[in-house]
Amino acid sequence: MALVHLVPICLPSQPPLLDQVAAQIGRAFATTVIVRSPHFNPELAFDSSRGQYHSTLLLEHLLAESTASEDRILGIAGVDLFIPILTYVFGEAQLDGRAAVVSTYRLDNNLYGLPVNSRLLLDRLVKESVHELGHTVGLIHCHHATCVMRSSTYVEDIDLKSAQFCSKCAPKVRPVRGI
Repeated sequence: MALVHLVPICLPSQPPLLDQVAAQIGRAFATTVIVRSPHFNPELAFDSSRGQYHSTLLLEHLLAESTASEDRILGIAGVDLFIPILTYVFGEAQLDGRAAVVSTYRLDNNLYGLPVNSRLLLDRLVKESVHELGHTVGLIHCHHATCVMRSSTYVEDIDLKSAQFCSKCAPKVRPVRGI
């Protein structure tokens, strides 16, 4: 059976958070999720001129260390991510590919001067993780207001959508549930 490999990148020690995300990803895609350490140096993706990490380079490193062609690999980073044409991204994935990465950095209330809310951080991280893994199984952005595949430009957009696929997107996930 194919797996989802959950790889923490530059995260402070947060095993309970990772375990909770792994469990919810497992339910969303009906698959097994394992948490493992990265086998590369994430600093190779750091851009000192921006003070951020290039998410596409992280995807390349994640793919380079993956061996099973049917498995998916999801990096969960504790650093700010970007792609050159955008100021920041919550995550990035290969459409119809195997790798995705999400960041907790802009999902955390601390960045906005708000009180710590670990439940809200978990909810946002699960939504973004499911969203990015949805891209790896071929889903594009959805226009349904509460679908997890709806595009999110701001953290408030993430709060408004659910962690579930809408009735239009869900059937597209089912045939590849074995990820």
